[in-house]
Amino acid sequence: MQLRPLGRSGLDVSPLAFGGNVFGWTVDETLSFRLLDAWLDAGFNFVDTADVYSAWVPGHTGGESESIIGKWLKQSGKRNRVVLATKVGKPMGEGKVGLSAKYIREAVDASLLRLKTDHIDLYQSHDDDAATPLEESLGAFADLIQAGKVRAIGASNYTAPRLAEALDVSERLGLPRYESLQPLYNLYDRAVFEDALEPLCLERGVGVINFYALAAGFLTGKYRTEADVSKSARGASTAKKYLNERGLRILVALDKVAAQHGAKPGQVAIAWQIARPAITAPIASATSVQQLDELVAATLLKLDPASIAALDAASAESAAA
Repeated sequence: MQLRPLGRSGLDVSPLAFGGNVFGWTVDETLSFRLLDAWLDAGFNFVDTADVYSAWVPGHTGGESESIIGKWLKQSGKRNRVVLATKVGKPMGEGKVGLSAKYIREAVDASLLRLKTDHIDLYQSHDDDAATPLEESLGAFADLIQAGKVRAIGASNYTAPRLAEALDVSERLGLPRYESLQPLYNLYDRAVFEDALEPLCLERGVGVINFYALAAGFLTGKYRTEADVSKSARGASTAKKYLNERGLRILVALDKVAAQHGAKPGQVAIAWQIARPAITAPIASATSVQQLDELVAATLLKLDPASIAALDAASAESAAA
C-alpha cells in the first residue's frame, strides 16, 4: 500500500479513508469489527469518525461510532496500525457544542475515553465556530498536542476565507495549524471545493480528506429512479437530491468508463478523486465486506486521461445549463 503524506502533519495515510459514520447506525458492532479488521488486512490504515456519530438515530446521543471503534481497538490490539481521526464541535447535548477552549478540553477527554486510546492522530474541528476566536481554539489544540493527546489537527466544513484566516493565525502566533481539510466533494459536488478551497489547499500544503465521496451512494449507480431512492433511508434523505438531469448524465459517463476498465461506477468515481492533485484520501463507507472489497479495488484503478476528461465534461457544473 502506497501511503500518502497528510499535509505537513507527519502522518502517512492510505489513499482512502474508512468513514466511521456507519458504525452503530447501519452496521452493528459485530460487523463493524469485521469491516475494520478487513480494512487493515487489505493494507489500509486510515479511519475517520466523529464524536457526534450517530446522534441522528432515534435513541442515540452521539459517541456510538467512537465507542465501537474503541472496543475494537482494545479487543484487537491494533491501535498502532491505525491513523485515527475524529472530530469535535457538532452539538452533543446541553452546552456541548462549538470550539471554545473549555469545550475542546472536555470533548477530547470524552472521545479518548470512548475510543479507549491515549491519543488521537487527527483531531478535527467539525464545523467553523465564528463565535470563538481562532486564537482560542488553536491555542486549545496546541495544549492537546503538547499533552500528547493529539498528534495533528484538521478542519471540516470551513470556507476558503476562514481556512486561510486560520492558517494565517497559526503562522502568526506560532500555533499548530490545520493540516487537513474535510470538505464535501465528489463528481457531483464539485464547484464549492474547486473554486477556492482546492487552490488554497494546494498553495498552503493542506491535505484533503473529502467526505461523501460516493454522494451518499448515488455514484455507485444504485439510485437511478424515484423508486430506487425510496428503498433506503439514506437514499430518501440524501441521494434523492442528485437524481436530476446532471446527475443522470454523470451516471452515464461512469457506466461508460467503468465498462472500459472492467470496473464498477463507484470505483471509477473514487479513482477520479484519488487522481486529483489536491486530494489525499477520499472518505467512503461500506456496510458489507463485499462493498469494502470494492472500495479496496477502487484504489488500484488508474484512469487514463481520456476517461478523466470524459468524467470532467459530464460532471461540469456548466454542462447542466
